[in-house]
Amino acid sequence: MLTDSADGFVGAMTGVTLADVMQMNGHNRFTGCITLEYGGSEGLIYFRDGEVIHAEQGTLSGEAAFHSIIQWPSGKFHLQPKVTTTSHSITSSLNHLLLESMRLMDEAKKPREAVPVTEERRAQPRNPGNVFGHLKRITTVEHAVLLGKDGKLLDDDSFVGDQLAAQSFYLAMIGNQIGAALALGELKSAALQGKSHHMLLFESKNNYLGVAVNGAWQLGGVESEIRKALAPKK
Repeated sequence: MLTDSADGFVGAMTGVTLADVMQMNGHNRFTGCITLEYGGSEGLIYFRDGEVIHAEQGTLSGEAAFHSIIQWPSGKFHLQPKVTTTSHSITSSLNHLLLESMRLMDEAKKPREAVPVTEERRAQPRNPGNVFGHLKRITTVEHAVLLGKDGKLLDDDSFVGDQLAAQSFYLAMIGNQIGAALALGELKSAALQGKSHHMLLFESKNNYLGVAVNGAWQLGGVESEIRKALAPKK
């Protein structure tokens, strides 16, 4: 719920997540500060043109503060478009920050193992047979998910997978709307380029494949590797 105030908007996070609020600011290319309250805690997140540049929460600042705030299950927020900061403690893209926050929350919820967890085991996805397990040999691929044409996640029960699936489905909807407006038909593939994080989307008869790619690499080469990995073996 949002209400007007003298210097912005005041809202309560009921029925939406903090990640939804962050993405709304990103899509609107918001510049300003968002003040968040949960229990007796308060956090500050500063945006510039839709990207997070600084965050504070208690004694934390930068990405640590952002990840701490994003885990709050509810609370209130206040958008202040006129408030700026000279601090610039965050350089990662908003999409990368959200994916990393979801990964950290997913890790925190995992039960402790009875045997030591090696680095190799920690890198394994929850379901070794999922699409990420198939593509993880491509070092530039950060995560990958398979989802239905209705947006339902098919092969991954992690927070990171949920976040990537939501982004992929949104990209698919936008692509299909553009295709319909230009009489080009349904989306077959799409690429979204960011500063530190890219996205690739592939369409099949019944599903979409969403892939998060390290932003340091060119999408053309990564897309070629993915198509080669997914091609039927002769």
